[in-house]
Amino acid sequence: MSLPINLMDEARQRLGDLFITGFSGLELSDDTSAFLSQAKIGGVILFSQNYEKPSQVAELTNQIQECRTELPLWISVDHEGGKIQRFKKPFTRVTEAYLIGATDSPKLAFEVAEIMAKELKAVGINVNFSPIADIATNPKNPIIGPRAFGSTEELVSKMVTATVRGHLINGVQPCVKHFPGHGDTSSDSHLTLPKVDVPLETLQNRELKPFMKAFKSRCNLVMTAHILNPRLDPTYPATLSSKTIQELIKKPLRIPPLVVSDDMEMKAITDHYGAEDAPRLALNAGCDLLIYRTEEAARHAYESLLKALDAGTLVAETVIQASDRIRAVKTTALLPYSPAIVTDLGPKIGLPESQAIMQKIEDQGKRALAKG
Repeated sequence: MSLPINLMDEARQRLGDLFITGFSGLELSDDTSAFLSQAKIGGVILFSQNYEKPSQVAELTNQIQECRTELPLWISVDHEGGKIQRFKKPFTRVTEAYLIGATDSPKLAFEVAEIMAKELKAVGINVNFSPIADIATNPKNPIIGPRAFGSTEELVSKMVTATVRGHLINGVQPCVKHFPGHGDTSSDSHLTLPKVDVPLETLQNRELKPFMKAFKSRCNLVMTAHILNPRLDPTYPATLSSKTIQELIKKPLRIPPLVVSDDMEMKAITDHYGAEDAPRLALNAGCDLLIYRTEEAARHAYESLLKALDAGTLVAETVIQASDRIRAVKTTALLPYSPAIVTDLGPKIGLPESQAIMQKIEDQGKRALAKG
């Protein structure tokens, strides 16, 4: 029995809600603007290639929001600190997480998050893909390491929840990552498909706790890991696994967060599951939002999902339900919308007192680590 035409049409109209796309350049091209507007794309992710200075990025975010319909777009960035900070000078240089964790002070973690969120909010960013909720249990991990607050669940949980609160109070949505935990891997999902052979009981007692505590602190977004855990799902990595997303996030929680894929262009996905099939697998597994770092790949995935709707391999209800969840969070988290004030950024970004706080935390963290 075929679906009513109006339901199919609704799914096609709403499909763009489920995308966060990157693009090139310091301003929005006509082609990118048309894609955002016509496909009703839900959000964008900015990288260092999109950043020159605060006033430029504020103008860019205002330009992006001009493509919105009734709800604002997600405008996101990876702004963890340390090596993962897309906006450099004059933004405050954010201390690496392992040094913040070494202070063992949630109060200081909260202060760092406040500084980050205030600066991001000033230029029109409303989502930060931070904090890292991974626990650094594997010293040979090539991708997490100093990005994690520490190697114990207790320390990571309290620093993550403080960071979440610091963002939310200042009007930026944090996104905890990488569910169900990337800290025990020994390979990089940008390059290959990592495997973590850990029992569910271990995950529940260790890796999952920082995430669950972040959700209790009202974190609305969680990013999946492109890692394979054969004890959870022998076939699919977390991003494509309903056994992971449904059983560990959506079913246990009364109000689950939006589930965001890590970049769908990473080799852990593209080399094993294909650019055509992967977005459909992710949505069918329970992802609400798909990230593509390039506009070309986002366009390709968008077209492949339209075909999947027509073929019936992606059902209209899956798209509509994800869109409903996204719109509900946007309504509570992003409204009322007001544009970035381009001329008023000097007193908000790169303040000497902010950098002094970071330096104090860095020094304190290094002293604590030196003591062992």
